[in-house]
Amino acid sequence: GSHDSFSYWVDEKSPVGPDQTPAIKRLARISLVKKLMKKWSVTQNLTFREQLEAGIRYFDLRVSSKPGDADQEIYFIHGLFGIKVWDGLMEIDSFLTQHPQEIIFLDFNHFYAMDEAHHRRLVFRIHEAFGKKLCLACSVESVTLQTLWEKKCQVLIFYHCPFYKQYPFLWPGKKIPAPWANTTSVRKLILFLETTLSERAPRGTFHVSQAILTPRVKTIARGLVGGLKNTLVHRNLPAILDWAKTQKPGAMGVNIITSDFVDLVDFATTVIELNDLLQEDKALA
Repeated sequence: GSHDSFSYWVDEKSPVGPDQTPAIKRLARISLVKKLMKKWSVTQNLTFREQLEAGIRYFDLRVSSKPGDADQEIYFIHGLFGIKVWDGLMEIDSFLTQHPQEIIFLDFNHFYAMDEAHHRRLVFRIHEAFGKKLCLACSVESVTLQTLWEKKCQVLIFYHCPFYKQYPFLWPGKKIPAPWANTTSVRKLILFLETTLSERAPRGTFHVSQAILTPRVKTIARGLVGGLKNTLVHRNLPAILDWAKTQKPGAMGVNIITSDFVDLVDFATTVIELNDLLQEDKALA
């Protein structure tokens, strides 16, 4: 999976998003501030299509309405506004139509400046984009590749808002916990990932290991011009990848692993190859 999957493009010309503090919004009136914000808002280099082609199958999504937007359009957001959600969904659907055995998870986990009408519009767009490809919410254990292929289902939508109860194709957010370490230290991150894996529920949910470092205010101040990629990610990604290589999937093991800038190292291939360990276990059994 990718963290803030949509943030490969953010709009410097749009207003600062409602996910930001009033102080940041005031500062962002200065054009240079928005340019610097962009360096810290972007967490991926690849478009949705490129991520899919690289092997990414879980997408971490934050969405918002745009102040003053009369048509109630919904956008991706991470500090600054990204592309329209509809455009992203269309890009993903095009890939799925060409690859009917591929399955993806779309995790809508943050909503900003959205009332009931906005939610209805977003859910309508999701249904319009994927239609019969949507997998109805059910018990996690019953979701296998075989059953999904038989039903021609390719998309699981997780919706972290009570609105999910109104639609059978929206999975509750609690079915896909994604504990967040909120640290700049690789050592603390890896300890956190190990601890949360050991505490994960043995049944009933998927599980996201967020293998990401989060900048603090002083991190941003020190690496202001360098941005997230050059200040935090480049030098720490190899250690995070080494951790991933030592993992084992299955009960109480890793399930989904997310990262920033998934193209900088052989992230997707490393994670996908962990599945070979399950095959080895079967062969031994």
